[in-house]
Amino acid sequence: MLSPEEWGIIALSLKVSCVAVLVALPAAFALAFVLARARFPGKILLDALVHLPLVLPPVVTGWLLLLAFGANGPAGKLLDRLFGVTLLFRWTGAAVAAAVMALPLMVRAMRLSIEAVDRRLEGAARTLGAGAWRTFAQITLPLAMPGVMAGAVLGFARSIGEFGATITFVSNIPGETQTLPIAIYAALQMPGGDATVLRLAMVSVALSLAALIASELLARRMGHAPADDRRHVL
Repeated sequence: MLSPEEWGIIALSLKVSCVAVLVALPAAFALAFVLARARFPGKILLDALVHLPLVLPPVVTGWLLLLAFGANGPAGKLLDRLFGVTLLFRWTGAAVAAAVMALPLMVRAMRLSIEAVDRRLEGAARTLGAGAWRTFAQITLPLAMPGVMAGAVLGFARSIGEFGATITFVSNIPGETQTLPIAIYAALQMPGGDATVLRLAMVSVALSLAALIASELLARRMGHAPADDRRHVL
């Protein structure tokens, strides 16, 4: 049986992960579209920067977020001056850290789906009089949508398991920033915390496994659906 405190940790983790995906989704899709379709100097550098959180130690990513969004950081000062908002020691900061860590996986899944769209369908739509935005809305986006959804679910799974950047950026504050991984880590440091670790670990595994299965099903949908989708959009 889960205690009320543990249910609160699960609810906070779900909230942080959902907000992280919503925050990262527009940027991830825009970056994926640019990397899939555009040609410009520095594209390789942009690709490397997008995927940098995958190879950096999460603690370094959290430290960089602390420098940027801390009380004396440029982004932190701007948010405080314009909106009176601070991310330090808040669940919103945990969501930002999770979004940064999930972004590379989301971009990769979305980029693959955009690259898989048949450009001839877009060309046919343009020759029939559809403008660029209509072609994007009625051809490109529907065909890429399974990959977009797969990227979002994969980002959610990554956010559920985020630990290093979060604890470095917003610390471990029960009820505010203590997500599932941080709560598990805290319980490991406590005498007699094995039962708590087991319960929270099982919940974490269940949530992550469900998200990964959903992502795989969506990826398979992306792989098998193009023929049906083409008939639909045409």
